[in-house]
Amino acid sequence: MPVSIIQRTVGRAINCSGVGLHSGKAVNLIIKPAPINYGIKFVRTDLPHQPIIPARFNCVVDTSLAIVLGSEGAIVSTVEHLMACLAGLSIDNVSIELDAYEVPAMDGSAAPFAQLILEAGIKQQDAKRHFFVIKKPIELERDEKFVGAYPDSTFRISCNIEFDHPLIQKQSYSIEVLDHVFECEVSKARTFCFLEEVEYMKRHGLARGGSLDNAIVMDKTKILNDGGLRYENEFVRHKLLDCIGDFSLLGMPILAHIIVSKSGHALNHAFLEKFFIQRESWKTQTLSADDDFSSNQAKSLAI
Repeated sequence: MPVSIIQRTVGRAINCSGVGLHSGKAVNLIIKPAPINYGIKFVRTDLPHQPIIPARFNCVVDTSLAIVLGSEGAIVSTVEHLMACLAGLSIDNVSIELDAYEVPAMDGSAAPFAQLILEAGIKQQDAKRHFFVIKKPIELERDEKFVGAYPDSTFRISCNIEFDHPLIQKQSYSIEVLDHVFECEVSKARTFCFLEEVEYMKRHGLARGGSLDNAIVMDKTKILNDGGLRYENEFVRHKLLDCIGDFSLLGMPILAHIIVSKSGHALNHAFLEKFFIQRESWKTQTLSADDDFSSNQAKSLAI
C-alpha cells in the first residue's frame, strides 16, 4: 500500500514569516505538532481569545481570489498552498498559529513550507489514518468546467487547464499524490497571473503583497520573471497544487482519482459540498498494510 496509513504530525514547531499576497500585511506563522485525531486548525494569536479555525470545507467563507476560512468571528485567508503542502506530505495533525489574517505568500509555491517541514521531520503517531474511500463516481460540471472523483486504490489527481495565452494554452498533468512526488514534481510550482490583472487588482486595493518574488507574471507575450519557469508546464502543475489544497478541506485523506478540467477554487468547493450530499458514493475506513483495493473494490480511470 503506497499511501501512508498511520497518522502523522511535524517533528517539532516550525517558524516562518512573510507577507500576505493580497493584504500585503506582515505575518509570522508557527506550525506546531498536534495529537492524534486533532486535524489541521488555524489559531489567530493576534485576536482576543485566540479563535480557532478548523481547516474544513464547511468553514470556507470565500473562494473568489483564494480559499478563506472563517470561524468564531475570525478568518484566515489564502490557505491553499500550505494546505496542499500538508496534504502532499501526508500530515494529519498540526496547529497553525499566525498573527495576521493571511498566510504568508512565501515564493508563491508550497516549496518553502515543504522544506521547513522536511527539515523539522515528520513524526508517525500511534493511530491509523481514516480515509474517504470512493465507491461510485461523483461528478460536477458547470460552464464547461468539471470535477469528478472515481474509485481508485490511491490518491491521484489529473488536471487539465486552458487559457487564451500563447505561453499556456492547453496543458494536462497527472500524478499519484505521494510525499516524494509532491515535493519534487508539484511543490515548487508557483501561482501565476497576467500583468493587466495585477494592475487592476492593485488599483482596487488587492494583491498588495504580490510581486515577481511570489508569482509568475506574464504580459501578452512573455514571462516577466528573471529565470523563467521552474517546470516547462509550471502553470498546470500549480493548478494541480491548488486542487490538492482545496480537496484537503475534506478533513481526511481520500482514496480516489480526482479529475479536474478548467476548475478553480469555487467549483472545487462546490464539489466538496456535493461530495457530502452524495453520501452513498463513499465510505470511511482505516487501512492495513495488506489492504488491496485494486483487485475488486477500485479501478483507476484514465482521462
